[in-house]
Amino acid sequence: MKTLTINLPDNLDIEEFEAKMLLAGQLYEKGKVTMGQAADIVGISKRSFMEVMGRFGFSLFSQSLDDLHHDIRNA
Repeated sequence: MKTLTINLPDNLDIEEFEAKMLLAGQLYEKGKVTMGQAADIVGISKRSFMEVMGRFGFSLFSQSLDDLHHDIRNA
């Protein structure tokens, strides 16, 4: 896995978990990563990631029909 360092303004009130969720959720919704990979980015289980996604405004369902079928097979 790659490591990414981001410099954020000091006045930005954001926790590491929230920043990781926002990044992972966006990457998942855009189809750049799988749900499992997104969960790994945040450092939580796939199930936990699925449970937390809604609180951050992300859809559980991918835009791709192939991804949906893959998720259903793996569920």
